[in-house]
Amino acid sequence: MGSLLEAEERLLVEEEPLLEVQDVHPYTGDGSIDIKGHPILKHHTGNWRACFFILVKLANHVLFLLKGMTILTLSASLPALKPPICAGSICPEASLAQQIIFFLGLYMIALAAGGIKPCVSSFGADQFDDTDPLERTRKGSFFNWFYLAINIGAFISGTILVYVQDNYGWGIGFGIPTVFMAMAIGSFFIGSKIYRFQKPGGSPIIRVCQVVVAAVRKWSLDLPHDSSLLYELPGKTSAIEGSRKLEHTSELKFLDKAAIVCTDDAKYGNFSHPWRLCTVTQVEELKILVRMFPIWATSILFSAVYAQNSSMFIEQGMVLNKRVGSFDIPPASLSTFDVISVIIWVPIYDRVLVPIARKFTGRERGFSELQRIGIGLFLSILAMIAAALVEIKRLEIAEAEGLIHEKVVVPMSILWQIPQYAFVGAGEVFTCIGQVEFFYDESPDAMRSLCSAFALLTVSLGSYLSSFILTMVSAFTSRGGEPGWIPDNLNEGHLDRFFWVIAGLSLLNLLVFIYCAMRYKCKRAS
Repeated sequence: MGSLLEAEERLLVEEEPLLEVQDVHPYTGDGSIDIKGHPILKHHTGNWRACFFILVKLANHVLFLLKGMTILTLSASLPALKPPICAGSICPEASLAQQIIFFLGLYMIALAAGGIKPCVSSFGADQFDDTDPLERTRKGSFFNWFYLAINIGAFISGTILVYVQDNYGWGIGFGIPTVFMAMAIGSFFIGSKIYRFQKPGGSPIIRVCQVVVAAVRKWSLDLPHDSSLLYELPGKTSAIEGSRKLEHTSELKFLDKAAIVCTDDAKYGNFSHPWRLCTVTQVEELKILVRMFPIWATSILFSAVYAQNSSMFIEQGMVLNKRVGSFDIPPASLSTFDVISVIIWVPIYDRVLVPIARKFTGRERGFSELQRIGIGLFLSILAMIAAALVEIKRLEIAEAEGLIHEKVVVPMSILWQIPQYAFVGAGEVFTCIGQVEFFYDESPDAMRSLCSAFALLTVSLGSYLSSFILTMVSAFTSRGGEPGWIPDNLNEGHLDRFFWVIAGLSLLNLLVFIYCAMRYKCKRAS
């Protein structure tokens, strides 16, 4: 990871003459501070030198989360916590205590991952100064390496650590990531003096509620024709700590009523009660969230496609020939090709596609965030089409071999699933990274971690959506005694039609996304 980042630093420095670099001030221009709260020098802090510590910490954290799951291991190892052994087809129900321990481990993993990922992405991006053209370009690259670090951790966890645990025991298997995690935490704190910090702006949820309450209180008042009469602090100072001012927009005018200076406000000079009077910047924060909602919503279906990696792709692999040479490939392990696809595509995107696109678009990052997300949504459609075509061929072979009513493996190699996993991985590089980048850049300055968390929320919602679609398809296709599209014996079903449904929904979703993206108005900060 260190050599990759050093190479990135050198390549970006070589590109400096191509970028419009202005005379830089010794201090950062985005209001960053050091760990003691003082203005921070640009040339000795932040940038890739700080991101190295952050990305190493993240990669080790992912590695530890996936296979350092101590509570789950204990629940599967200690006799008192392990569920009773099945007697043939009869499996006694686990006790309440055993269930609590098991689910506690699962929820602790979810809590840890949900807590660190949105904060790490925002904190890493904060190491680059928005007011510096060169650093803005480097920040675009950071999001790529951020996602690469996650997948490197997942790849090591799913391959090397699995081998160690299976061949040398769980103790060593857990000990290795624990040692590396301790080293990563130490290195993370070593870099404290070179990190750039943004001033906390208070609770964004409270600010949103204040705008709604203030607007409802003044719902009967008429908006002034001149938007400059709406309340805002003079000069460049924002009422929100650590945030730039946002320019007024003409959308969602009802919310502007929260910034109307009424007679009572002017008479008593009561400008410090945010539940009655909000600044234009505070109102615009809520408007930005509303404008981003359609883009956020259209990302959920991509996560539903991604969820097939751990559900229906595996079911499909179970009825394919898993023998490759002298090895039997577990269907679940094929998801490694998704991770490999990401690891391959990130450098290609960052070092090949972006420079080429930059020549045509003139953008610092080659593609806009919305263009990048759209390309990923298209690739997700190709993934489902590839899965459907594999399933069609599998059913043809099953029929030719007379295996339709036999619950057996079809003589077709499981390696035919690689393209669908590869398309999903490529889609992640475009949509998932583009989404994180979009929510960071377009969110209000004091809401970046919150909006990054919203981006991650699409992953869980996509899983729920996938389960809902699967349930509906099974219910509607198995009526009247029919086996349905997804029966226990997939040779009798039509799993391909389920994949076509997801592909069709993804196409409709892409069209909605394009419509929303064309109408989206970027934020304007001053």
